[in-house]
Parts: sequence; structure tokens; C-alpha cells
Amino acid sequence: MHTKTALLLGATGLIGNHLLQLLLKDEGYTKVTALTRKPLVIAHAKLETRITDFSNAHNYNTAVTEGDVVFCCIGTTMKNVKGDKQLYRQIDFDIPVQGAKFALEKGYRQYVLVSAIGARATAPNFYLSLKGQTEDAVSSLGFPVVHIFRPSLLLGNRKESRAGEKAAQVIMPLLSFLLMGPLAQYKPISAAQVAEAMLIASKANKKGTNIYTYAQIKSLLTQNS
Repeated sequence: MHTKTALLLGATGLIGNHLLQLLLKDEGYTKVTALTRKPLVIAHAKLETRITDFSNAHNYNTAVTEGDVVFCCIGTTMKNVKGDKQLYRQIDFDIPVQGAKFALEKGYRQYVLVSAIGARATAPNFYLSLKGQTEDAVSSLGFPVVHIFRPSLLLGNRKESRAGEKAAQVIMPLLSFLLMGPLAQYKPISAAQVAEAMLIASKANKKGTNIYTYAQIKSLLTQNS
């Protein structure tokens, strides 16, 4: 079995935390390097945590060592950046794209990115436009393989409190059966399932840029069950 090494951005987030656990258990990955601002509470023989100043290009570049697959689960909220759109862009665009450039230079062949349903660079919504710009930038860099995941509402327990999202997590699963046809892509999905699908996709024999919304994510999980 051909084994791989992984670089993980966003290991402390809702999806990233699940993905980290899966990567550490997976025999197909012999090493996982997590770039984080603060030390992780987890320790594992396969895990290397590198404290990184993402705003310092030299420090960020140095933190990216050679490897095979980049998993990017970076994301913030307007609440966390206190309404600062420039800071929001630095986190949701600069970190994923700059990391992609550094990784490509270090020999990485795959980039697996968490985006959002409705992402489009020309979208009138700031959040969706930024996600679309990030997708376009990463896809244009020249990775042989790019996997872009566009989930809708994520189900799971976040570290930070999001009152509106908590309410939606209760209501939306009850109404999910109403989302049929083109609306099916807006069905809520658990962060754990997205993480599992990302891992599965990284092992698939695919080339080019691949987009996954609800149906494609569920299909990956079904094929692997």
C-alpha cells in the first residue's frame, strides 16, 4: 500500500478536529503535520504540531515541510473578527492560498479544501464571494488534484457558541426532507461526515478539480461503506 503524508490547516475547527482524528488512525497516512497558532492538546506518534505565525510569510513557508496532501479546514466568522472584513480575508483567503503556494513548491500533489455551498467569486454575499475567490485561486495554482467540499449547515458541537447556528441545527434536520432536487445541496450534514469524505477523496484516483456538495459527499461515504 502506498502511504502518504498530510499537512493539516485548521486542525482545531469543527471539521479539522474530526479530520485530524481520522488521519491519525488511518494506515494510509504515516505522518500528519498540523500547523497551528497554539499547541494542540493531543499527542500522537504520527503527529507533528508546528506553531505557525501565518501572518509572517517566512515563518509560514518554513513550517510547510515536504509532503503529499494538504487538507485545509480554515475558516472564521464575522463575529470572531469583530466585523473586520480585511482580517476575515486574511484568514479565509490568505492562509489557504498562501499555504497552497508553499505546499506546491514543497512537492505536494493534492489540495483538499473546505468551502461552502453557494461559493462563487462573483456572489454578492461577502462570505460566499470570498469562498469562491479562494476556490479559484487554489484551483489555478497547478495542483494535479484539487478536491473542494461545499457543505451547507454543519452539524456538530463547536467550541465557540453560535446561537443562530445552534437553533438551525435543531430545526433544519427536521425540515431536511423538504429539500429535494436542486435544493438537496442545502441539506445539513455532520462535520464528521465531511471530514470522512475528505479523507476518502484524498485516496481516490481522480485528477483535476473536483467539487463535492451534499449528494457527492454522501456518495463518497456510501461507496466506502
